[in-house]
Amino acid sequence: MPDPCTGGCAAPAPGLLTGLAPIAAADARVLILGSFPGEASLVAQAYYGHPRNHFWRLVGGVVGEALDLLDDGARVRRLQAHGIAVWDVIARCERRGSLDSAIRAEVANDIGGLLRRCPRIATIAFNGGKSASYRKRVEAVPEAARSTLVRLPSSSPANATHSLAVKQAAWDAALRPALA
Repeated sequence: MPDPCTGGCAAPAPGLLTGLAPIAAADARVLILGSFPGEASLVAQAYYGHPRNHFWRLVGGVVGEALDLLDDGARVRRLQAHGIAVWDVIARCERRGSLDSAIRAEVANDIGGLLRRCPRIATIAFNGGKSASYRKRVEAVPEAARSTLVRLPSSSPANATHSLAVKQAAWDAALRPALA
């Protein structure tokens, strides 16, 4: 795995997909890290853009709002109002389709830079296994030492290991205390 970009990144190589900019206000208290946007999200230029992904329903359950019923602009504003930042661990990669298992030639995002811009982040939550595979890299970022790191069950519809109710309980337990 390549080392994370720490600023001044070179232009992406041909064939590499580029992820989305972070959703992050300076006063964010929670950072939810995904792996890399799926095809539907890249086309829409919006996080968790596939209608079957449970992300917006799960986060909505945590904050007590039906975020899954809002348009993307309203979702982003509501996340920021609740102190939640969203980004991905991967900045660029090669991938056919939307499965994390198809990701190749990945280049990490500058998590340390985001944590410096958002110094109140005290909880970093990994949305699924691919994102959590970056845990050691995130732990190595000096700014992450002030944060609790947690792994969440993936919001992806491909994650059929847990029911939506089990996922919601895990997301609630991990994120509600950080947002209180």
